[in-house]
Amino acid sequence: MTKLPILLLVSHLLLPSAYALNDVGDAVPVYTDDELIKLFATNQHLQKVKADDCQLVQDIKARAERVESPSYQFLYGDMLAWGVCVPKDIEQGLYYMREAAQQGSPVALEQLGRYYSRGILLQQDRERAIPYLREAAALGNIKARLQLAELLVSDHGSPLDYEDAYRWLYQTTTDNQSLYRQLKNLRHRLEQRMPENIIARAKQRSTLW
Repeated sequence: MTKLPILLLVSHLLLPSAYALNDVGDAVPVYTDDELIKLFATNQHLQKVKADDCQLVQDIKARAERVESPSYQFLYGDMLAWGVCVPKDIEQGLYYMREAAQQGSPVALEQLGRYYSRGILLQQDRERAIPYLREAAALGNIKARLQLAELLVSDHGSPLDYEDAYRWLYQTTTDNQSLYRQLKNLRHRLEQRMPENIIARAKQRSTLW
């Protein structure tokens, strides 16, 4: 009998499979990063895991723990935090969310900022929320841009953040009329707090990025 080389055998044991099987159902393919990003954007990732009958739990866990994929770290963290297909463990869930955030995951940064801002799973601390939201906003996360601006116009954070927050709002484009009105309203409220030359500079810089 031919033996697998040791390194190949170790790799096979450590890396999750491309498909998960249950006893009676068809194979469920492991989610790609692009698929996860789309699911995160519509907040359907936990529903998707449940809809797949929780078949991918071991693969998700392996990709979070061993591969250290930020998308899977966030997904696994959210599953743990809310007890979806795994026993609920808020502390471990937040740990994996933070791991994803440290790797620059915009969705993890935005969610941690939102949780601090609103006191969800964490002690409410709006000042602590701002660095998370600011980083996510810089990476293009629209939800974070809106939440950051909301905090700033509500007298949280520093006026030094006004220019960047305004620039990110000014850069954001959408064909959603409700979102457009939100962006316009927040820009107007920031303008009331900013000198005209800073507003002009933020608009100019928004065309350069």
